[in-house]
Amino acid sequence: MAETAEAILQTGEAKGINLTDSGLKEVLRLRERKGADLWLRVGVKGGGCSGLSYTMDFDNPDSVTEHDEVYSYAAGFSVIVDKKSLLYLYGLVLDYSDDLLGGGFKFVNPNAERSCSCGSSFST
Repeated sequence: MAETAEAILQTGEAKGINLTDSGLKEVLRLRERKGADLWLRVGVKGGGCSGLSYTMDFDNPDSVTEHDEVYSYAAGFSVIVDKKSLLYLYGLVLDYSDDLLGGGFKFVNPNAERSCSCGSSFST
């Protein structure tokens, strides 16, 4: 797995939904705190200052339907995204930074024409 979002996008080998090393580590750490074998569900919903907002939560692997795409990563961990959201998110890179200012999850979306300053909403 590539170290940075830029490296993932430059390789041309991006999946539908991608995780940097630091993004994957943080998601696995949070999942461990939940104490269950959960996968990450990523999507979009209407709202936010730019029109669409990112959603992200843990979900049970048994909840996957024919309307979902699944991308597998290390240690049996996968990311689920519904096909409608994938239209807006294909190629997304989920990164994580533990910087004191501006730290947290970062969505690097090659489909976003405009993003809000907080990075949690976008428009296409």
